[in-house]
Amino acid sequence: MKATDESQGRYAWTARVGEKGQIVIPKEARDLFNIHPGDTILLLGDKEQGMAIPPQDRFEEIFGDIFGRGKN
Repeated sequence: MKATDESQGRYAWTARVGEKGQIVIPKEARDLFNIHPGDTILLLGDKEQGMAIPPQDRFEEIFGDIFGRGKN
């Protein structure tokens, strides 16, 4: 299934989880977000809000938000 509101930049896809816990990101989503074989993706989870896969170019910003920028 796919749902879009392209004017707002919003998309939704479904993916099936296989026996080994693997999911296949739909081709249209991989193309839209420039995801290629061998790329590393970040899965974020919140028990109340669910899961998210943010774009790779935001990893550093997200890590800083989660773990605190400049803190040792």
